[in-house]
Amino acid sequence: MPEKLALDPARTALVVIDLQKGITAMQTAPHPSDAVVMRAAQLAESFRQAGAFVVLVHVGPSPDGKDALKPITDTTANWPSPPPGWDEIVPEMGPKPGDHVLRKRQWGAFYGTDLDLELRRRGIDTIVLCGISTNIGVESTARAAYEHGYQQIFVEDATAARTAEEHQFTFEHTFPRIGRVRSTQDVLEAWNR
Repeated sequence: MPEKLALDPARTALVVIDLQKGITAMQTAPHPSDAVVMRAAQLAESFRQAGAFVVLVHVGPSPDGKDALKPITDTTANWPSPPPGWDEIVPEMGPKPGDHVLRKRQWGAFYGTDLDLELRRRGIDTIVLCGISTNIGVESTARAAYEHGYQQIFVEDATAARTAEEHQFTFEHTFPRIGRVRSTQDVLEAWNR
């Protein structure tokens, strides 16, 4: 049985990945996106009440699209032009006063952003990660956080992917090697232990 969490609000941040209108509109598994949003909103409110830092990450290219990545790949992605508002954070998440809203241009939230700077200047050494998609934005951010030396907690039931298999692989094989896997309830109960 995993050890109970004990979180220090002065040293812990919640980093919520891509809970935005266009992404939450997609079908996700093993948890539906509305359940992921509900749990992430509970976590965010708990962090705010504890005085901990909340980071809401969303992804999207600039209006002209010239900063979008365009690698040559074996799998072609037939992404239509996103509709207006696609990249807006869902209203259930806020933002609320004190939250840091971070726009990224690629999968991970560290590269090309001020995330590391914002965390380090606040003395944060532990991040709690959730959002969509487990094996893309969340995992890419987690790998970079590991390389930056952060302690990490991954909230399994506040995270989802396009398929249950993609989600499960990351939670079984990657996340336990770079952090701790817990539930929303585990995190909610972790303040002031």
